[in-house]
Amino acid sequence: MSELSAARYGKDNIRLYKVHRDEATKTHTVTEMTVCVLLEGDIQSSYTKADNSVVVATDSMKNTVYLLAKQNPVTPPELFGSILASHFPEKYPHIHAAHVKIITHRWTRMTIDGKPHPHSFLRDGAETRNTEVVCKRGAGIIVRSGIQGLLVLKSTGSAFHGFVRDEYTSLGETWDRILSTEVDTNWGWRLFKTLNDVKSNISLFDKAWESARNITLKTFANDNSASVQATMYKMANEILAAVPEVNNVDYSLPNRHYFEIDMEWHKGLKNTGKDAEVYVPQSGPSGLIKCTVSRTKASKL
Repeated sequence: MSELSAARYGKDNIRLYKVHRDEATKTHTVTEMTVCVLLEGDIQSSYTKADNSVVVATDSMKNTVYLLAKQNPVTPPELFGSILASHFPEKYPHIHAAHVKIITHRWTRMTIDGKPHPHSFLRDGAETRNTEVVCKRGAGIIVRSGIQGLLVLKSTGSAFHGFVRDEYTSLGETWDRILSTEVDTNWGWRLFKTLNDVKSNISLFDKAWESARNITLKTFANDNSASVQATMYKMANEILAAVPEVNNVDYSLPNRHYFEIDMEWHKGLKNTGKDAEVYVPQSGPSGLIKCTVSRTKASKL
């Protein structure tokens, strides 16, 4: 015997670009996104009985994304994600929940001859601003925001020593090393009761993203890091302090290694320890360190 214990379907990789034209200043602002929409509800019969009468076509979901993007602002992405996620349970009585994920791709305005260009942009990194929104009928709107693909490196100010040493350990202790990682961080907001609740807090989303990004960069640069673990914990706590409406912060940081090259074999050339200048960037394996830091129950009250 078997049963369908979970079902969710939708449209992934919906590519969306929107340009806002300010006629007064003749300045354009552009936004590029990749959107995923997944629906849940009374859709079991489409799986178990080949009954398509309960299926909202994924093509309809794609068209909905474009139409709502035309009719509403797409920034901040938390707002647009909430508009999308709220639409489907409201439109279709048998759909009980919508899951929306938005990846906002980075376009930075060009500076030409010392002045911001009104309509030209550059892609200055693979970093994305990510948003996930879940709207369940009668249960409010859950929003998570994040940053992914932010590649950072510092050439000193990082150590790693005092760790467990046993018969499996070959790693040497170090008091000064290169530290590099690709930042993946997310923060979970307090529950929004309705779409209007989201709209009344629009200003929080950009502020939180800027705070999280600036805190990540400043802490990474300035912390005399004893470990990736210790540094990421400081980052998460500072974000919670800066944005009271956020309940939890998580980080996932791979430790991208750079290894010294021993050149003693070549005429006694020194290139280790304090003499190291040439390194080999490693593609793998790499350490992967994760954490979630949450407010205590008392601090949420």
